[in-house]
Amino acid sequence: MTSLSLIDVHKAYGSTPVLEGVSLEMQPKEFVAFLGPSGSGKSTLLRIIAGLESPDRGEVWLDGARIDGIAAGDRGVALVFQQYALYPHMTVRDNMAFGLRNAKVPADEIDARIAQAAKTLEIEELLERKPSQLSGGQRQRVAIGRAIVKVPKLFLLDEPLSNLDAALRNRTRVELAQLRQRVEAAVIMVTHDQAEAMTLADRIVVMSDRKIQQVGSPMEIYDRPANRFVARFVGSPAMTMLPVTLTDSSDGLAHVVLDNGTHIPTGVAASVGKKGDSFDLGLRPENVSIVAAGAGTFDGKAMIVERLGDRTIVYAQLADKTEITALDKGDSNVRMGDKVGLSIDGRAAHLFGADGTGHHTVRAA
Repeated sequence: MTSLSLIDVHKAYGSTPVLEGVSLEMQPKEFVAFLGPSGSGKSTLLRIIAGLESPDRGEVWLDGARIDGIAAGDRGVALVFQQYALYPHMTVRDNMAFGLRNAKVPADEIDARIAQAAKTLEIEELLERKPSQLSGGQRQRVAIGRAIVKVPKLFLLDEPLSNLDAALRNRTRVELAQLRQRVEAAVIMVTHDQAEAMTLADRIVVMSDRKIQQVGSPMEIYDRPANRFVARFVGSPAMTMLPVTLTDSSDGLAHVVLDNGTHIPTGVAASVGKKGDSFDLGLRPENVSIVAAGAGTFDGKAMIVERLGDRTIVYAQLADKTEITALDKGDSNVRMGDKVGLSIDGRAAHLFGADGTGHHTVRAA
């Protein structure tokens, strides 16, 4: 049985469409990330699942029961807000107990649930403190704990790490990864941070332009993006796109020519198009290596050099002002303004057609 089913969900605010025909199947205990830019509809979709918004059209099912006509408090879901939403005058214990008391849960069961959640989140020593006495990371744990004690069928996390500083965000991300192994529920997290989605989710739902653009595992999304938007949105630095034209092929794989006449064999099947068709050649930074000037596919000028310790990212510019991102070793001696060789691994490249559809390296049988 699927944990969650969304069937052809539509939503508009007045004459402005927000979601158009969104459908999704989610498995029990699966961790799914809704990833997309601001305005893509991901938070609205989360609120529809939670019962804080109603779809104009479509259905929402949870554990085999339709819930889009059920009140939010009766759906068996728990929502963790970006802003924590803790009651400032209550202790941590009372914040966690508040919803259960309203639901008339027996006092001894409330105590047991709070004790278990506090142990799971390692906040036992914080139970008698008030929110003003907690750090941002501790408040976020309390907000998650308040959701856990409800024993929901589905956790909904609305950008839960966005208010934390970089170091705390990384640490809390690890804690969330560990926590999801200990809870008996599916999890949906809304985020615009691809690092969160890539490290936490079993599957990523990439959203843009009011629709789902692609659903897949983190590496499926990264290695085989469905279209030009996904390719550019997922991955940091973003994928380089170079306009190319298909040329003759004798090995069953697509060969392309750049505007400057450079010939590049790819690993994409030649059946992607016919000679003369226009495409964009998509290159991840790891598909372009820095070599000595004159020794690569072509030369460029290093405009920006970003040193990250274990690797160096070089943002280069070709003679025709085309920009291309390349990867070099951590102890690279490239400096801004240097002339560098750029060696393209065409067999790992992607091709994107006029409609934006992605075509990828043929996988070995």
